[in-house]
Amino acid sequence: MTSTQTTTSAHDLDLIFAALGDPTRRAILSMLLEDDMAVTDVADPFEMSLAAVSKHLTILTRAGLIAQEKRGRVKWCKLEPDAMRAASVWMQGFGQFDEIDLDGLERFLERELSQEGDA
Repeated sequence: MTSTQTTTSAHDLDLIFAALGDPTRRAILSMLLEDDMAVTDVADPFEMSLAAVSKHLTILTRAGLIAQEKRGRVKWCKLEPDAMRAASVWMQGFGQFDEIDLDGLERFLERELSQEGDA
């Protein structure tokens, strides 16, 4: 077990996966990959109230996926990669999420299809 696995509780993982379960929150995280953003800029592309977006941001903050800070009069959001890393480490423990060898799959299919053509 790595230190990330030991320091991330089941409750923390529950919060992370619950936060990731919503498409709006995933879209917000994708937007924050680019750079820190003001809350009003985060809310801009969504067809919902600023209060509704703020609720999503609160959930992401509680899960540790983003941080919010006030700079002057503006509240800013920034991505916090450690929580996502903890979830990724947890998933990798299952070993089912290894990358697929697409080249190997293609070679296998070519062999299988050529054998069917020979029959």
